[in-house]
Amino acid sequence: MQLFACPTCGSRLFFDNTTCACGAEVALDPETMVFGLAERPCANRALIQCNWKGEDADGHCRSCRMTEVRPDPSVQEAIDLWAVSESAKRWVLANLGRWGWFTDTDHSKRPIFHMLAEETRTGDTLVIMGHDDGLVTINVNEADPAKRMKRREDLGESLRTMNGHFRHEIAHYFFVILCKRDGFLDEFHRLFGDEEADYSEALEAYYENGAPEDWRDRFISPYSTAHPHEDWAESFAHLLHLTDIVDSFVASGLTGTDLPAADYDAYQEGNIDALIGYGGRLGIALNHVNRSMGLSDLYPFTHTPAIIEKFACIHDWMCQGPPQG
Repeated sequence: MQLFACPTCGSRLFFDNTTCACGAEVALDPETMVFGLAERPCANRALIQCNWKGEDADGHCRSCRMTEVRPDPSVQEAIDLWAVSESAKRWVLANLGRWGWFTDTDHSKRPIFHMLAEETRTGDTLVIMGHDDGLVTINVNEADPAKRMKRREDLGESLRTMNGHFRHEIAHYFFVILCKRDGFLDEFHRLFGDEEADYSEALEAYYENGAPEDWRDRFISPYSTAHPHEDWAESFAHLLHLTDIVDSFVASGLTGTDLPAADYDAYQEGNIDALIGYGGRLGIALNHVNRSMGLSDLYPFTHTPAIIEKFACIHDWMCQGPPQG
């Protein structure tokens, strides 16, 4: 993620800022990715600290207007978790905007989000994250670090974040979008498999038997082995992880041997081997930094040729951007 400047004093701003140290109230324009004064802020600014500018007739930003269902406003904890979840959604949408998706020139049908909490005024309820033909359901309780960490441990996952959830679930949306393009399904079948394989049976088998012993040769995570749709979504999420790691590194003004220079744009990189090489080297370095603080590895994954080939497929299709006109 890039860094920003205050429109009043020029001081550094970060993606989630609503105010500057100088006192200016600011709002981000996701089309230009520039902060301006908050003259027409999102209608959800006071409720969930949304810092994007309002766009539609009701004053909502382009991210909030994709949210069709939100938590019960009478449950304050749920609203707080929704705020964190929406921040992660804005981050991921901004990443995708660098490839032209969800911008003013993208006329594709937008995904719809149901942001649901497990706690309601009528009692607890089960919320299962997922995607169904453009509808993305997100469990905002995962924004609670303690609950998310417990589920990460229960499921034996190496990484579980809200950004990761949005990247994974929106990948399923893009599968539906890209299926309409000539040649996509042929390449998908070659690399990921048959998307029409029974999904329920595949998941049942995965949760009963786990991943095969040699999963690391061909899959980025154990869950990728469950079904071709999940292999696509996990690989998609990791491509976004790595691109954003490189982009954030450059935005911070850092560089080093065999690492990108200050003018490097990760979202304009056409060589997937170079991009993944940078991301992999940064992952190793950041893992080492985390260990100095006694923290778990930031990016505990490896990239085999088979995995990189899947990244390359996703990268090629996503970098084409949405159809114009």
